[in-house]
Amino acid sequence: MKKLTALFLVLLASIFVLSACGTANEEEAANNDETAPQYIIATDTVFKPFEYTNENGEFVGIDVDILAAIAEDQGFTYELQSLGWDAAVAAVQANQADAIIAGATIKQERIDTGWIFSDGYFDATQTFVVGIDSDIASFEDLAGKNVAIKNGTAGADYARSLMEQYDFTVTTFDDSPTMYQDVILGNSVACVEDTPIMSASIKEAGLTLKIPEGMESEGAPYGFAIMNEENQDLLDMFNAGLANIKANGTYDEILNTYLK
Repeated sequence: MKKLTALFLVLLASIFVLSACGTANEEEAANNDETAPQYIIATDTVFKPFEYTNENGEFVGIDVDILAAIAEDQGFTYELQSLGWDAAVAAVQANQADAIIAGATIKQERIDTGWIFSDGYFDATQTFVVGIDSDIASFEDLAGKNVAIKNGTAGADYARSLMEQYDFTVTTFDDSPTMYQDVILGNSVACVEDTPIMSASIKEAGLTLKIPEGMESEGAPYGFAIMNEENQDLLDMFNAGLANIKANGTYDEILNTYLK
């Protein structure tokens, strides 16, 4: 009887020790999860070659790869949410996402409304784009005609800055593919898009569009952005990581993957 009692006590003690160890391990894992920087990053759905889904169903692009390389360099984790341009901006404004990376041009109007940008990570111009058989070759040729633009973009700003001078109207769309189709179908005589995106889309998707010479803007850099000062650490890590991947050659490798 004494032996059985002693054995029971030993077993009880073992269970207690195992339980305590399991609890300690769970607490340690929880503490590790709490201390590891984890963020939600919003992006567009189709803005090739910066973010898009490839033929294998993988979400890829310059923005996607730059973010991944910087996160690895700086030791933070993130969830990338492909929401579309307007929804991505709204998510960061509502604190449902911590930052946005979506080919967002750094411009004063956005800074004035609460965008806090990183250092620029890519310089891009905006250009007018016309149908493959179009005879439009200059701004003067747009007089009395309609141009398609994408809501909230530098391309839209560029078009609006010229519409009074060259007497054309604009129609606004929420995404790039729909905007392109409006020109292909002949509803608008041109659209305005970031030049590298347009070049890649024409080349890879076989769009029946072309870029006239001399209808580009001066250009401006893209930036990663937060809209809440509490995420300044994330912005600082992005800037530090960007400098590092430029120095070690990773940045150039990423660009060469998509632009050459």
